[in-house]
Amino acid sequence: MSFLAVLLALICEQLKPLPHGNAAHAAVVAWSRWCGRNLDAGQQQHAWLAWGVSVGLPALAVWVIDLLLRQVSFFAALGFDVLVLYLTLGFRQFSHYFTDIREALERGDEIEARRLLAAWQHLDASELPRSELLRHVIEHSLLAAHRHVFGVFFWFVLVASLGGGPAGAVLFRLAEFASRYWAFRNRKLDSMTHERLHALSRRCFALMDHLPSRLTATGFAVVGNFEEAVNGWRRDAPLWEHPNEGVILAAAAGAVGVQLGGAAAPGVTPDRSKTLVAGGDPGATAAMGSTPGDPPLLGPLQAVVRLVWRSVVLWMLLLALLKLANLIG
Repeated sequence: MSFLAVLLALICEQLKPLPHGNAAHAAVVAWSRWCGRNLDAGQQQHAWLAWGVSVGLPALAVWVIDLLLRQVSFFAALGFDVLVLYLTLGFRQFSHYFTDIREALERGDEIEARRLLAAWQHLDASELPRSELLRHVIEHSLLAAHRHVFGVFFWFVLVASLGGGPAGAVLFRLAEFASRYWAFRNRKLDSMTHERLHALSRRCFALMDHLPSRLTATGFAVVGNFEEAVNGWRRDAPLWEHPNEGVILAAAAGAVGVQLGGAAAPGVTPDRSKTLVAGGDPGATAAMGSTPGDPPLLGPLQAVVRLVWRSVVLWMLLLALLKLANLIG
C-alpha cells in the first residue's frame, strides 16, 4: 500500500496543489501556539510535554484512525493514507516560491526575486547580489525538497512498514514545523519566551532527520556525479553549522558541480547567517568557505531541479521493487 499511497498523493498534489495558507497549515499553527501557551511554563519538563503533545499526539491520532479504517476496508485505509500524504508530502507546498523566483530572474527582475526570497524565508534579501541570491535559492530549495518530500517519504515508509500507517509522515512534518515555528516565534517576539522548547524542538528534529538527510544525500550521489558528491559530502559538509543540512547541501553541490556555502552575504539576517554559513576550514575548499564548482547561475538551478526529480524516481523505483519482492516472497 505504501507505494500506491505515495504515488497517488504525488499525482493529486501535482494536479491540485494545496493553496498557500491553507486550512491544514493554519490548524497546525493554532495547535502549536495553543500547546506552547498552555503547556510550556519554561522548565525542561514543560518543554517535553509541549513538544510531545504538539508533535506526538496528532501522529498517535493518525495511527489510531488508520488502524480503525483498516478494519473497515482496504480502500478506506488507502484513501486516508493518500489524504495524510497529500497534506504532508509534496513539491507544490514550496515550489511556487521557487518557480516565481526563477521566472523573475529569467526576465531580469532581481528586485522581485529578492522580495519573493524574503517572503519565503523571512530574511532581508534587499542587498543580496545576483550570485548570492541564486545560492540562497538553491540551498533553500534543496532543503525544502528534503523536508517536504524525501524526509516525509522515509518516515512514512519506515513507520508504515511497522504497521503505523501514515503516522510517520505526520510525526516528521510536525517535528520539522516545530523546529522552525518556535525559532520564528522567538525571533518575531524578540525574546526567548520558549527558549527550552525551541532548543528541544531543534534537537529532536535533528535526531529524527539524521538518517533521512543521509539517505537524501545518497540519492543525490546516485543520480548525479557520484564521485564528486561523495567527495563533497566527506570534505564540505562541515562548512554548515547544522550537520544534517551540511550533508545534503555538500552532496548536492558535488552531484551537480555548483558552488554552495560561503560567508553570509550583506543583508542576511543573523538567524540566516547562523544557519547556512561557513563553519569549517575555509582552506579546505576552492573558495573561502564554499564548495568547489561553478558559480550559482540559472543553468545550475535547472540542474538542481533535475537532480531532485531523478532522486524521486530513484526512491519510488526502490520502494516498488521492495513491494514486489515482498509480494513474491
